[in-house]
Amino acid sequence: MNFNFDCEREIDARWWTEVGALPGALAYGGSANEAMAKAQVLAWQLLAERIEHREDHPIEIKNSRPWPHEPVAA
Repeated sequence: MNFNFDCEREIDARWWTEVGALPGALAYGGSANEAMAKAQVLAWQLLAERIEHREDHPIEIKNSRPWPHEPVAA
């Protein structure tokens, strides 16, 4: 399973990131990087819950992350 992240900026300057393969996996942040990081954590939590409740089975997972809309802090 590949995670594809959609990230956009709201009118109020907040950023949101959605994980297309996981309905309901949407996170907000003050920056694109923060929103993406929160969405990644949420995606892992959702997958762990599915596996724990036997709704899914262990699968190969790859993160694909778009180029950030802002510079990444070093």
